[in-house]
Amino acid sequence: MTESEEGKAEGMFRNFGKRVDKFLEELDEAGERLQKEFQEKYEELKRSAEKLKAESKNRERWQEVEDSLKKASEHLKEAFDAAFRKKKTE
Repeated sequence: MTESEEGKAEGMFRNFGKRVDKFLEELDEAGERLQKEFQEKYEELKRSAEKLKAESKNRERWQEVEDSLKKASEHLKEAFDAAFRKKKTE
C-alpha cells in the first residue's frame, strides 16, 4: 500500500468516526427531548389525578382508581427512566 493510499484510508476512517460521533450526539439529544416530553406528560397526569381526587366526594369509591393510576404512572416512569438512563461508562 502506498503512502497516498494509507492517507486516503485514514481520511475515510476519520470521516466515518466524525459521522458516528455526530449520530451519537443526535441520538442523545433525541433521548433528552423524549425524556423531557415524558416528564411533562407525567406531571400532567399527576395534576389530573390530584384534581380528580379533590373533586371526588366519595373517597372510598375513588381510592382504587387513585391507587391504580399511581401504580401505572410509577411503572411508566420506571420504564422511561430505564430506557433513557445514560450508560455510566460513557
